[in-house]
Amino acid sequence: MIETKIGIIGGSGLYQYEGFEIDNEVDVETPFGPASDNIFVGKLGGVEVAFLPRHGRAHNYLPTEVPYRANVYAMKRLGVQYLIGVGAVGSLQQQHQPGNVVLPDQFFDRTKGGTPQTYFGNGIIAHVAFSHPCDHAMMEELRKSGMELGYNICKGGTYVNIEGPAFSTQAESLAYHKAGYDVIGMTNLIEAKLAREAEIAYASMSMVTDHDAWNPRIEPVSVEMVMQILKKNKDTAQEILAHAVPRIAELGELPAHRTLNGAILTPAKAWPENTATKLDAIIGKYKEA
Repeated sequence: MIETKIGIIGGSGLYQYEGFEIDNEVDVETPFGPASDNIFVGKLGGVEVAFLPRHGRAHNYLPTEVPYRANVYAMKRLGVQYLIGVGAVGSLQQQHQPGNVVLPDQFFDRTKGGTPQTYFGNGIIAHVAFSHPCDHAMMEELRKSGMELGYNICKGGTYVNIEGPAFSTQAESLAYHKAGYDVIGMTNLIEAKLAREAEIAYASMSMVTDHDAWNPRIEPVSVEMVMQILKKNKDTAQEILAHAVPRIAELGELPAHRTLNGAILTPAKAWPENTATKLDAIIGKYKEA
């Protein structure tokens, strides 16, 4: 099995990278079924990277249909320690203009619970700390890279995660705006939760495409509006990542890499064999604990 420390999951409009030198296309088997697509392994900024299109290369999956558990588990099996989730978002505040980049450090969950958000259960119980969902060291390297390249990039803020596929009503969007939340999207929260359980450090790189629907003076978000700026955002994301990935690869051990230490409540001797086998890539090192 190929191993790489850096993983990137790309969202809408970010299905492949110019300048990403692909060495292998890997179909990683997981106990949670197939990932969204094969994982591309190659060089970005001179560093080996595993890249996965979140919705499939032909955009086959709705946000609620994305096989998040398989995607993150596949990255874990490849040895990924640092995972960057890139995705299109709407802005909930005037300062976050289309074309800007936001690195949120918090999430607000507006999903309805229909998509599995944990690896645990079925006889093995764990409760991970999630007060700070994104890794600040990774965020800082992304921020510095964006600033050095001349992009408008903001470190910190709250990402509201809705289910979709419909965009927000104006009333919903206005409520999020008044609450002071920063951006709105449909995918990154679940990725962040699963990455935390898999002991993978995670950062969300949110590419602003629109102003959602909160501002009556601006036309509400539409697919056409989003598509107009996706190409620009794709180029921005690629350039920042190529600059930041070599720095992130040198970060060493981070707090997220020890998340399960003390978080698994079920004693190893009581783990059901089938569940323990299924989660081996995540909890295998705690079998003797």
